[in-house]
Amino acid sequence: MKYFIALLAIILIAASLLFSRDNEPGNDAPVTGLPWQINILQDGSTEVFGITLGQTTFGETLELHGDDLQLAIIAAPQEAGTLEAYYSRYSAGPITGKLLLILDVAPDVLASLRERAFQEGGMRRYRLHPDDMPVAYQAPVKIINFLPSFRLDEDIAQNRFGTPAEIIQIGTGEKHLLYPEKGLDLILNTEGKDVLQYLPPQDLQKHRKLLQAQAE
Repeated sequence: MKYFIALLAIILIAASLLFSRDNEPGNDAPVTGLPWQINILQDGSTEVFGITLGQTTFGETLELHGDDLQLAIIAAPQEAGTLEAYYSRYSAGPITGKLLLILDVAPDVLASLRERAFQEGGMRRYRLHPDDMPVAYQAPVKIINFLPSFRLDEDIAQNRFGTPAEIIQIGTGEKHLLYPEKGLDLILNTEGKDVLQYLPPQDLQKHRKLLQAQAE
């Protein structure tokens, strides 16, 4: 038990150091692409990890972050699903984790892609037909999910992102820290991975209502 507590303390300290490294005295080289470096553009859109939500296409994202990823439609039976790009290993400066991009594809186009796709990995994954890849390349990134490789907590979150406008608790294990001006839902999950979910700011109110419905 003592060993477990000591190990947990080491992990939390390491996480705190990673989330504060770019402000260390003497560290003259600017570190970019960090999870809290969310740029608010003049048109109200946001840019993070070099990706402007709703504007940067999947093809442009490949040029930024490489093609070591999986691309597929993820859908359960009777669901329309989403077209997702998944980096299983991603580095945001000194911080590592997983990066999941949800692409903005019209429902009718997505249905057509799914009809021609190859089902794999069980019932939920559909790999695009090669002829449909140009459609994916032109699709903008709509939502970014970053899953850091270590646990977060409220102190680390507020140190980097500030005080959330609202906190929504869902069940006993899922807490959503909402930052509307940044388009960020920072999800602390005791029963799974913590997630930094970046959405277009104009979509956060709708997202908030969905969370409130789940909380009730």
